[in-house]
Parts: sequence; C-alpha cells; structure tokens
Amino acid sequence: METLKFKTTLKCDGCVTKVTSGLNRIVGEGNWEVDLENTPKVLTVTAAVSEKEVKSVLEENGFQAERI
Repeated sequence: METLKFKTTLKCDGCVTKVTSGLNRIVGEGNWEVDLENTPKVLTVTAAVSEKEVKSVLEENGFQAERI
C-alpha cells in the first residue's frame, strides 16, 4: 500500500465529518487521518487509491487538496 499526503483546506472536526463517508467509501475506515493540530492540515491516506480519487472526494465537499 502507498501512503499519500495532502495539504488540505480542512479546518475543524465539522470539515472532517463532511468528507468522512466519501473517504471511507474509497479507502476504508481507518486508512486515513487528518492532522488538525498543525498547519498545514495534512490528510494522510494509506491505501491503494489514486491521488485523483482522494482530491475528488474533498472537492465534492467544497475543500481543496494538494499532494505533498
């Protein structure tokens, strides 16, 4: 499995809640996490998924993501 990291515009637990179902659908529960304590807010995904799929889920919910 590959680990992907994204700088995101997620800001709070409410933002994470908005993307939870989509991320769980494409990568599975427990295969992703968001560091809300530090800036930038980094989403780490550990699953066999494309960058495009992850970015699509965030963008569908009004957030931006840039791979780092």
